[in-house]
Amino acid sequence: MSYRFRRAVAADIPAMSRIRLSVAENVLSDPTRITDAMYEEFLDRSGRGWVAESGGEIVAFCYANSTNASIWALFVRPDHEGQGLGKALLGQAVDWLFSIGHSRVELSTAANTRADRFYAAQGWVRQAGSASDVAYSLTRVE
Repeated sequence: MSYRFRRAVAADIPAMSRIRLSVAENVLSDPTRITDAMYEEFLDRSGRGWVAESGGEIVAFCYANSTNASIWALFVRPDHEGQGLGKALLGQAVDWLFSIGHSRVELSTAANTRADRFYAAQGWVRQAGSASDVAYSLTRVE
């Protein structure tokens, strides 16, 4: 299967929202907590987003927050997991944050999930968090 990566645009928000709500882990207890306005904010004002497409359909996305050098979201549609999309999108987001001057990127995710193991496998440093969440950081290597 071939994939195309590109910057996210406002027209992608409905597809990204559907993907965010389709995941089996890190499920929102209240889906209304993540609004279209939040996606829009990270498109150009407070960050940047990227999508992966297959056959013209968005199947994964990632958002970076430039204000606090964090990863706000990284989600892959369940039927496209295991294809390297998360790793590729995360790499684009981290590279962009480093390119605009940040030396460290942070994120948090639910503890003891595939996402938790994914970030550890990508070389991120796991830090103590709450009982339900863990924090990760990645420092730019000079």
